[in-house]
Formats: sequence, C-alpha cells, structure tokens
Amino acid sequence: MRWFWIDRFEELVSGQYAVAVKNVSAAEPQMQDHFASHPVMPTSLIIEGMAQTGGLLVSEYNDFQERVVLAKLAKSVFHCYAMPGDTLHYRATIQQIHKDGAMVRVTSHLGERTQGEVDLFFAHLSDRAHGRELFEPSQFLNWLKAVRIFHVGRKADGSPLRIPPHLQQHASGGIRHSEPVPSQTAS
Repeated sequence: MRWFWIDRFEELVSGQYAVAVKNVSAAEPQMQDHFASHPVMPTSLIIEGMAQTGGLLVSEYNDFQERVVLAKLAKSVFHCYAMPGDTLHYRATIQQIHKDGAMVRVTSHLGERTQGEVDLFFAHLSDRAHGRELFEPSQFLNWLKAVRIFHVGRKADGSPLRIPPHLQQHASGGIRHSEPVPSQTAS
C-alpha cells in the first residue's frame, strides 16, 4: 500500500467495528493545492481513509487471508470540511459479511460532530485464485503493526488479536510500539 490515509487504529473488535484516526496536516502535499487560499482535506481522500479503515476491518475478519477490495461506494454525505489541525476519527461498522464480500458503514467525526458518512461494499478476492498477493506480506505486516492493529485489536470474546500464522512467518522483528528509541551518541 503506497498511500496511507489513516495514522493509527484506536479500537478494533473483530467482525464488528473499528475506529481509526487521521491527523490532517498543512504539510501534506494535497493541502497545497486544495485549495491554496483555503486548504481543506479532499473528500476523496477522506473516503479513502474510511475505505482503508473498513477494508482492514473486513480483512481481519478472515485473518488477512483474502484480498479485500473496494467494490462500490453506495452513499456518501459530507457535512463539513476537514482542515489543517483537525483530527478525523473514522468509525467503521460491519453491516453484513459473507464469503463474497461485506457491506460496511463508515462515519468520520471531528470531535463530537459527524463530518461524513459513507456506505461501502467490499469484495473478497482469494490471492490463490488470482495467482499473486496484493501486498508483499512482510511490508503488509509491518504496516499493520505501525497502525497498531495488533496493539488495540480484540476478538469478539475480548481476547487480544494475534498475528495470524501466515503473516507471522514473514515477521522480521521491526520496531514495536512499546520499544524505547535507542539513545544515540554524537561522535
């Protein structure tokens, strides 16, 4: 995944819902031209952040074993702009899920205010059926760790999410969120 439109997950309950955060910064390239005199986060990129939140929730339901692709944006309504300095909270809730795909409702919030609402349909595509993986497994695992899915995620029974065995075999260690940064000495 080249572009990340979420910064971290705050909650994830397998098969039910997830909450992710996107901090909007004036330093992001898209803010320079949209619009130069009044920068706002493009709604298309907010929808992408909502889709990433919902897509990862759906993908986790099947232990990240299938490709989950956005198939349809059924509804989108936006009530206000997101501007530099704002923090968007995306809340994705699975409405229906079955072997071929899922329907997910996602809302974005600025504090207590609802900023946007979308209904998304995702399709499940087996990697084996298409002969290649959508993401290189170790990079995908590192991204899942970076957005804290395994740090905050829970199964429906309340037990913590674990890295699935098919991804664990690609674990290279990497930096864990709770690790301190090593001190560096100037030479």
